Parts: sequence; C-alpha cells; structure tokens
Amino acid sequence: MAKIDLAKVGKNLLKSADSGEKVELQSLWQDQPVVVFFLRRFGCQVCRWMASEISKLEPYLRANGVSLVGVGPEELGLQEFKEGGFFKGSIYVDEEKNCYKDLGFKRYTALNVLPAALGKKVRDISSKAGAAGIQGNFKGDLMQSGGLIIVTKGGEKVLLHFIQDSPGDFVPLDDISTALGISATVKAGQKPVCNDDVCTR
Repeated sequence: MAKIDLAKVGKNLLKSADSGEKVELQSLWQDQPVVVFFLRRFGCQVCRWMASEISKLEPYLRANGVSLVGVGPEELGLQEFKEGGFFKGSIYVDEEKNCYKDLGFKRYTALNVLPAALGKKVRDISSKAGAAGIQGNFKGDLMQSGGLIIVTKGGEKVLLHFIQDSPGDFVPLDDISTALGISATVKAGQKPVCNDDVCTR
C-alpha cells in the first residue's frame, strides 16, 4: 500500500453531484469513516457493475456509521449514472482529477489502453454486467483508471488504498468489510462464462 499524504489529498475539491457545492475531500471523513470508490468513468459498463456490487455493502456500512462515496473524474455521463441507480452512496466529481493524481491512479496511453480494456478481467466483468442488464458507453476520458480508499474518522489512518492495474480490477467486498472490522453477509456477483460475444466496455 503506497503512502498517502492525507493532509495534501484531503485539500482537493470535489463537486457534489446533488447540490453542485464544492467540498474538500477531507470533509468526507471528518465525522465518520468513509469508503471512497473512484470510478474510471460514469459511462463505463465495468465501473457501473462495480458500483452496483459495492452498493450491496451500503446497508452494513450505514449500520456501522461508515459513509459510502463514489467519485468520478468528469461530469460526462453523471446524470445517466444517477438515473441508472448503480450506486447507493453519495456521488461527487473530481473535475481537476487532483485526487486521482495524488492517489496514484494511473492514466493509460493510446498504446496500452486497448490491451487493458480487452483483457480477461474486463471481459469477465462485462459479461457479468451484461447478464445483470448493465450497459455502458465509450463517452468521456477512456484513459483514466480508478481505485478505492478507506479512511478512518478524522483522517487518522488509511485502512485500505487500492489502485487499479487493469480496468477490471476491484476490491472484493469481503476485503472492504474486513478492513473496517465489520461483518456483512452479501453475495458477490456470479462469475460469468466468457465467450466471443462479450462486450469489452
């Protein structure tokens, strides 16, 4: 787990998807522990599936006083994402992508984005997403990767800092509940059978 300068990254501004108000990232963990899921894109089919998976934990997080937050790197696709009901927590936009930079979430290049997007992990999740009726699109910044952080109340400690290597990488739900020391009985999405018809979005 790379060292995070919480004081520095905490000063970065996010825009609330509901109110449009700008808040500092650190305000999210000021009064309670928080799980912050950084999406690659709001239109990304794989990200939407991951958002729906992590949302299965929301009732357990809430019952234990933990906040669930989703952050996207741009506003494009936000309305459709909200209307799709993919995520059960608060949603913000990191318009300057400063959190993404400071947390080490890499950017792909024109050369490595295609192999990453066509990898088995992404195909597997695309298949799961399609089976669950979750679609996606190619609008917006295709080069940005994401990740996840879990921070204790008051920003005293980072419990988990996850950086995507492949667009199909995500934190298992058990790892999130374990990091927080809570128990949650959620059923993870079924592993699909990959075939040639799978969508790589």
